[in-house]
Formats: sequence, structure tokens, C-alpha cells
Amino acid sequence: MYTKEQIDKIGNSIVFLASQIKGISKTKLLKLLYILDEISLKKSGIPFFNLEYKVWKFGPVANDIFVELSSSPSMLKDFIIRETTKDGHTFISPKKDFIDDEFTQNELDLLGFVVKKFKNSSANELISFTHRKASPWYNAAIKNSVYELLVTEQISSTEIKVEMKELVEYDERKKQIYEDYLEYY
Repeated sequence: MYTKEQIDKIGNSIVFLASQIKGISKTKLLKLLYILDEISLKKSGIPFFNLEYKVWKFGPVANDIFVELSSSPSMLKDFIIRETTKDGHTFISPKKDFIDDEFTQNELDLLGFVVKKFKNSSANELISFTHRKASPWYNAAIKNSVYELLVTEQISSTEIKVEMKELVEYDERKKQIYEDYLEYY
């Protein structure tokens, strides 16, 4: 499903985040991965990972990464250690040192920026950030009439895709860069 390069980039990004934010929870990590994609796309028209995110109660969530962090890792087994507490909370720690081979300087700067800006944010604060009005998650939830069902906890997940393209719709140059990126990858 993912190329070796994609797995290395995702894995090393998680290693970086988990080494900079000790005791990072699965939920906080999932939010930071999304935030990296969102900020990168808004900034340059190129997503950081280009993961597919779904509209979930605590979403946006990249389902493949959620599954990987929720059970014994297979795709990311060389990168992370997953620990679950007695009360069911999952925390991620790095299994090895960060390797920056697959990152541009802009991507390294963005990783640093996201850590600096969100390091002290709780998972709930990051959920609120990704659910803010007019965000891609919020727009998809409203458009597909699941917002109330999610916030009232009548459902916890959907198969509805978060439309990342919304982030560049306002800028023709970035929109074209994104479309070219999607065509190439």
C-alpha cells in the first residue's frame, strides 16, 4: 500500500515527534500527522505525507496509521514502540534515532515548527484545532450531515473522506501545484 520511501518518511516523522514530545499519546500523534499535512499543503501546495483522512469523532484520522498505532505495529515496527496503559491509553515512543534522509529543509523546518507550536497542546486541544469551523474536517462533517452524530457521540467514525483540496482552493498557483502533485503521485 505504501512505498518504502513513504513508510520511511512516516516512520521517521513519528520518531521525530515522539523524541521531541516525550510520552506522546496515539491521539495527539495522529492529530500532529494531520496538522503536518494541513500546514504543508496550505503553505506550499504540497502535502507532507498525502495521507487519506476520514471524518471520525476525534478525526481527521488516517485509518491505516490509526490501525498501525492501535495494535502491534507491522509497517512501522522498525520505528516505534507502542505501549498501552492499564486504563487503555496508548503512548508511542521512538525505537531508533531520527534519520532525516527523506526530508527537504522545508520539511525539517515544518517538523520543528509543529513541535514548537503544538508540543504543549493536549490531544483534546488538537482535536478542537482540527475540528474548527471551516476546517476540512468540519466542512466534510457538515456537508455529509454527520456533524451532530459525531459530536453527540451517536457515531464515532465514518468512511467520509476529508477533502484536503479545500486548503488550496483560494490560491490558483497552490491548487495547480497540488493537482500536479496528485497526478504525479
